Amino acid sequence: MKILVFGNALVEKDNLALKLIPRLKIQFPEIEFKEFDPIENLEKEIENGKLRILDVAEGINKIEIIKDIDKLATSKIYSMHDFDLTFNLKLLKKVGKLKDVEIIALPNDMGEEKAFQELKDILIHINP
Repeated sequence: MKILVFGNALVEKDNLALKLIPRLKIQFPEIEFKEFDPIENLEKEIENGKLRILDVAEGINKIEIIKDIDKLATSKIYSMHDFDLTFNLKLLKKVGKLKDVEIIALPNDMGEEKAFQELKDILIHINP
C-alpha cells in the first residue's frame, strides 16, 4: 500500500503530515509513505483506480477519513497556481481515472505526538 503525504515543510500549519513520515516509516515498513506535491503528476500515483492521501485540513477537530471528494470545496481557478489537490482529484474522477480516494485528514492544529498515536490506530485498521 502507498500513501501520498502532502504538506509544506515551511508552513507550520501545513507540515504535520510531513513531520510524521519518519516515525510512520518505522512503525509501518510495509506501507510506502511518499512525500508528494500537488503540482506533480498525480495520475501516475493511482493504483487500480485508487489513491490514499495523508494531509492536514482546517476546520476539523479530530482525524477524519474523507472518501467523498465531492464534499471538498474548490477555489476559483484564475491561473496555473490555483490548481490545488481538490481540483486535481475532482478532475481525475471526472475523466474516469480515479474511482476511489481516501484522504486521511489531520487537524492542522493537532500536536505531533497525539497525531502519531491516533494515526497509528487508524493505519492498523486500514492496512490490508
